[in-house]
Amino acid sequence: MTERLTGHTLLISLIATPIRHSMSPTMHNEALAKLGLDYAYLAFEVGNEELKDAVDGIRALGVRGSNVSMPNKQNIIQYLDEVSPEAKLIGAVNTVTNKDGKGHLVGYCTDGTGAMAALADENVAVKDQIVTMTGAGGAGTAVAIQAAFDGVKELRIFNINDQHFQNAEETVRKINENTDCKATLTDLVDQEAFKQSIAESSIYIDATAVGMKPLENESLINDPEVIRPDLVVFDVVYSPRETKLLKFAKEHGAKKAINGLGMMVYQGATAFELFTGEEMPVDYIKELLFSE
Repeated sequence: MTERLTGHTLLISLIATPIRHSMSPTMHNEALAKLGLDYAYLAFEVGNEELKDAVDGIRALGVRGSNVSMPNKQNIIQYLDEVSPEAKLIGAVNTVTNKDGKGHLVGYCTDGTGAMAALADENVAVKDQIVTMTGAGGAGTAVAIQAAFDGVKELRIFNINDQHFQNAEETVRKINENTDCKATLTDLVDQEAFKQSIAESSIYIDATAVGMKPLENESLINDPEVIRPDLVVFDVVYSPRETKLLKFAKEHGAKKAINGLGMMVYQGATAFELFTGEEMPVDYIKELLFSE
């Protein structure tokens, strides 16, 4: 890696916290090396308190782009010069480009398309299906809206009544007003409604942080009767590779138990092209990451 670095090397960053578990630096740096591009991709621990300074730093240093993850996906919008139409609708950004390195920052959201591509990779069709999902943060919102645009018949969102609940209400409104999908929101405290919804769904998507540190020993599903042989369970978490939810789903016979690694690769591929203008060698990256 160091042999590629020169006085002309361009920087791409990742800003989030916690972030040291992320596989994005490995994915992007391996893709850059494979294509012989003079860039380096580095992760920085940045939360909401440091976010404005970090964005100012991207401008000042001519950083060519940045990925953005929790807890910054929504808060970063106020510091950008421009936001793409899909990111504006979602209300979250996970990719920022610095146009020509001259300080004009544009925000995009590639999480939703990445999630749908990952499901398609597993031969899971979302069109005309009933889907239950949990999570209403930046990633959850992106997945929900993209699922609706991709033809989900009915999307039932469950979330605890926390700081994201109002955002979930807005997401449901946007889906119902802009797509043919019927979207609803229910407080996750209603466990009977949650279980009944999954019983009527072909796909369950967990877009929460439950399952990753420090919640790696927790799962939102603990009742074996919820898992059916025709149910697809998709957890957007990819570290650990097998969350408690996915392990539970496999043990009790779910049709498929899919982690977030594919979503990470495909959302990253879109971001990579925005950063560099080149297509990420996806097959190479998948072989590299999935074989570990």
